[in-house]
Amino acid sequence: MSKYMKGLLQAELEERIAEQGVGDFLVISTQGLSGVDNNVMRGELKAKGIKMMVVKNTLFRRALRSRKMEAAAALFTGPCVVAYGGESIVDVAKQLSEWATKVPAVVVKGAFLEGSVLHGEAAEDLCKMPSRWELLGRVVGMVLSPAGRLAAALNGPAQVIAGCVEKVAEKAEKEAA
Repeated sequence: MSKYMKGLLQAELEERIAEQGVGDFLVISTQGLSGVDNNVMRGELKAKGIKMMVVKNTLFRRALRSRKMEAAAALFTGPCVVAYGGESIVDVAKQLSEWATKVPAVVVKGAFLEGSVLHGEAAEDLCKMPSRWELLGRVVGMVLSPAGRLAAALNGPAQVIAGCVEKVAEKAEKEAA
């Protein structure tokens, strides 16, 4: 391939990285994946907003350097596919780990997350993290928990007093009858 063609491809990769907001991504290997499995996997991932891009390692490394993401260049050895998108990188990792259990040809090589590189198992551990929505649910639960306890604490003595008044009223009704 001529230098001119490589330059065009690199420029296209840089443009894709910038336009599509590829900030956090997973690097996977799909070597040995059948065409049917590949198409099914890509279709399901696309429906969930996850994009995949097969890259030429040297050109993608150069594109990463120009975008100030050169730390991720170490992940690109052998056949590589870049997966990104979805709600967050955790969602991408969860979906790809599901596929890795279904199809052993899908192997997570690493991840680039907020400027740092995660290799092998550390990248696979992303799928064990809670998603953004799960974390928001936990935060809401933590915020509401003290208010619920306070309401119960304030309501508790009032219930005791109401119970006492009710018993006195019942006793007075029995005596009146």
